[in-house]
Amino acid sequence: MINQSKKRVLECLEIFASLGDVRARTQFGGFSLSADGAMFALVSDGELYLRASAETEAHFCRKKMERLIYRKRGMDVKLRYFKVNPAQWDDTEAVRKLGKYSLKGMLREIELRKNNEAGRLKDLPNLSLALERLLWQVGIANSGDLRTQGACKTYLKLCAMKKKNLGINLLMALEGAILGYHEAALPMASREILTQWFNHQQEQPFDTMH
Repeated sequence: MINQSKKRVLECLEIFASLGDVRARTQFGGFSLSADGAMFALVSDGELYLRASAETEAHFCRKKMERLIYRKRGMDVKLRYFKVNPAQWDDTEAVRKLGKYSLKGMLREIELRKNNEAGRLKDLPNLSLALERLLWQVGIANSGDLRTQGACKTYLKLCAMKKKNLGINLLMALEGAILGYHEAALPMASREILTQWFNHQQEQPFDTMH
């Protein structure tokens, strides 16, 4: 498979040459493709998967491209990578356009992330002004701080401040704020992982929760 992947990488470098300085490096047991500082594709087992952003994911879904799935702790985790199918490979220009679309989406996501790093917490999904003030009290001043801490660590800080468990809905809300989802629309994979973590925490004495 590694030889098939190397062959596919060389093919991709040729197809995507017009996108800029496209580089390949080993990653996740395969090869990643990046340009202008943005990773936009992955080659694994001889197949090309294009990376989607939150904005471009629907475009790849509409084209009925197969999503990359891997297993983590016995669960299927759906990734924002979409497989270029055999019919698409028959049209090199179509593959090039898909790659360009993927790259543009990732570059835009990077730019948005930079602009939002110091954004107000209350402007994120699920976060009210009251919750923003609580987050300030535990040292989380902006959206960049929240992303750095992560939902689980932030949740534990809030519980420690309030000296009580605050419920799984708050944990889901924090994760949704970080990922850009309303709590009810949080991806099932994220929801299952957080539920396992939360249930484990409930088995611990409150003063030893970690």
